[in-house]
Amino acid sequence: MNFQCRANPILVLLIAVMTLQNGVANSAESSAAANTSPGDAAINQLLDRVWDFQLTEFPMLATDVGDPRGQDQLADQSLQAIERRVAKTRAFLEDLQAIELESLSSLRQIDYAILQQSLEADIADYEFQTHLMPINNREGFHISFPELPRVMNPRTREDFANYVSRLKAFSEYTDQHITRMRKGIESGMTQPAIILRDSVDQVMAHVVDDPSKSLLMTNINEEAKDRFDAETWSQITAEIAAAIQSSVIPSYQRLATFLKDEYLPACRGTIGASSLPNGRAFYRNRTHHFTTLDISPEEVHEIGRRENKRIRQEMEAIREQLDFAGDLPRFIQHLRTDPKFYPKTAEELLQRVALVLKRADGRLPELFGRLPRIPYGIREVPDYVAPQTSSAYYWPPATDGSRGGYYYINTYNLSSRPLYQIESLSLHEAVPGHHLQLALQAELEGLHPLSRLSNFTAFIEGWALYSERLGKEIGFYKDPYQDFGRLSMEAWRASRLVVDTGIHFLGWSRQQAIEYMRDNTALSEHNIVAEVDRYIGWPGQALGYKMGELTISRLRAESEAELGDAFDLRSFHDRVLSAGSIPLPLLEKRIIQWRAEQTEQ
Repeated sequence: MNFQCRANPILVLLIAVMTLQNGVANSAESSAAANTSPGDAAINQLLDRVWDFQLTEFPMLATDVGDPRGQDQLADQSLQAIERRVAKTRAFLEDLQAIELESLSSLRQIDYAILQQSLEADIADYEFQTHLMPINNREGFHISFPELPRVMNPRTREDFANYVSRLKAFSEYTDQHITRMRKGIESGMTQPAIILRDSVDQVMAHVVDDPSKSLLMTNINEEAKDRFDAETWSQITAEIAAAIQSSVIPSYQRLATFLKDEYLPACRGTIGASSLPNGRAFYRNRTHHFTTLDISPEEVHEIGRRENKRIRQEMEAIREQLDFAGDLPRFIQHLRTDPKFYPKTAEELLQRVALVLKRADGRLPELFGRLPRIPYGIREVPDYVAPQTSSAYYWPPATDGSRGGYYYINTYNLSSRPLYQIESLSLHEAVPGHHLQLALQAELEGLHPLSRLSNFTAFIEGWALYSERLGKEIGFYKDPYQDFGRLSMEAWRASRLVVDTGIHFLGWSRQQAIEYMRDNTALSEHNIVAEVDRYIGWPGQALGYKMGELTISRLRAESEAELGDAFDLRSFHDRVLSAGSIPLPLLEKRIIQWRAEQTEQ
């Protein structure tokens, strides 16, 4: 199991052990937390063993959770270390399977389900050799490493000494990843060449002439120097600069040379996961992994087509409402090309985002009985990754309260950042979407730290997509263009079901995928290409969004129908979020239990 930060930060939850605001979700949950069952001691012991193993193996995880071990180290990413970890993971799974699920209390059953799925997923990742493709166009150690100063947030002299040690360790860390990619070339496990066309430029952005210009220097919190006298701070920055000069810059240069001379020439010309060794079985596994559902790629493909048909009808209704003189394709082209729909400056874009979120913050109590205490802020996507990444993403908060969560907005190429999607995008990435859900998860009591760390894509992204539509219930999308933007965002996620399965299982070409996205969404051409390349490099991940949202929406509709006037939306949302990120079948079980509790009251 590898819970380290990745370039797409939403796949990681940083843990904070804090008291739940406004009490426990409900009396049944409170009682369950207080009760124990015969098997609880065994599962607790196993969870502690796994957790201790993770903290030892992955020093950055220890940093995230405030554990003191390994603060001057990076994880061993050698092939031998990976083999050793998977052997330990298999042993943990055997120990887990020896515990009777029925012998556990309700909260420990949640821990059991999360641990089982996580252990099985890590074993499958190893068996399908995903560790031999450690980078793609959007994520990898080379992209995430410049965030190190923000993740560590060094404050003391010891913190900075640890920071320098990690900068020095980056040389071996890089070589270990290169060795894995060389093994990938030998095994036929390489990325498609098309998505790594800019990878050398991405890496060379960190090969700077002056270490003071490196992001590993400039990303250090400016307030840190105020903690030291001038002489000490000068010594600290000199040590950092020396480590960047001697370790980081040569490592990035070495990686760039490897990519250019060895890896890119060996990358495959095909784009689908099905072309990898055992590729069709691999993609079926990815489908289950990212949706947590027992569903086939063919079924997912058809669900996406049906959803797009429904969404298109709603889009047509808005076009008619606006009396646009032309059909839907012409209306979409109008939205893509009319300058009035796009910000003139980065500041304008950021201000529009801030206004939306300020309005949303004030309406949250209408939807939730419990709100997080951890704050969030807004930042621009870093320049070195902005051209290759999507419109926005969310970065979770630090565990010690030193940094809130951050909603990153891409201000690169403003002509591809439509203002009519600002409301839906912001509600997805911040509140009531990612920040609210992940901050609440960080504050959960009762669950083991491993469970609070869970990051099931279908739940996290499904909730965020569901949150976009929640905006209609708190006064958003009154502007028809914003509502069309919401529908376009939903069509984007429905199209992912079609395009991802098309590319990786049904033999679609890249151009076929681009044309489908162009025909079914109002995304700009730049975003369409960036998104398709994202799906190519991350098989199956795009399926989680819509499949998760469909499940949550269905559970709400069923609950409203069964409970009638007794249905309480705030209570429903609190129960959905009360166990953190969990597999969708477990969520359904918990909502069925919640409905029974409401009926008994």
